[in-house]
Amino acid sequence: MMQAPAQAPSASAPVGSMQEAETLITHIMEVMDAVLNVVEDETNLVRAGKLSAAARLVPSKNELSQLYLADAQRLKISQSYLARTMPDILAALRKRHDLFQAVLQMNLTVLATAHAVSEGIMRGVSDEMAKKSMPAGYGASGRTTTPPPRHAQPLAVSRVL
Repeated sequence: MMQAPAQAPSASAPVGSMQEAETLITHIMEVMDAVLNVVEDETNLVRAGKLSAAARLVPSKNELSQLYLADAQRLKISQSYLARTMPDILAALRKRHDLFQAVLQMNLTVLATAHAVSEGIMRGVSDEMAKKSMPAGYGASGRTTTPPPRHAQPLAVSRVL
């Protein structure tokens, strides 16, 4: 895992010099690289079913997200200066940001899929437990009855394996 970049200057102050602009752009690129590394690790761990290992990445992901948001805010308030002084670099940064968003969207899709699958498994287990807790019988139509949802027993999950 990549080391988190150092804190950037205040997000409320627009850049006022080429040196500041270069520092800001270098910092946001480092932060994006670090976020992408963490997100890639998280995606691979979730795909492999190692959810507890993926959960340990959350603090660094949160820290990097805060750094990214601070840098993005500073870029936003400095946009007119950057567009005047370094339009090519700003255009390259926009392209890189589009790639960054695509990777983050893929990560969100993997996380949503894992959530949906685990929810489906839990609902299936809960339904099976509810069926086993109800006496087997036939209803007025001659078909087996299914327990109403209000008779479902709570399901406890141990996170320790």
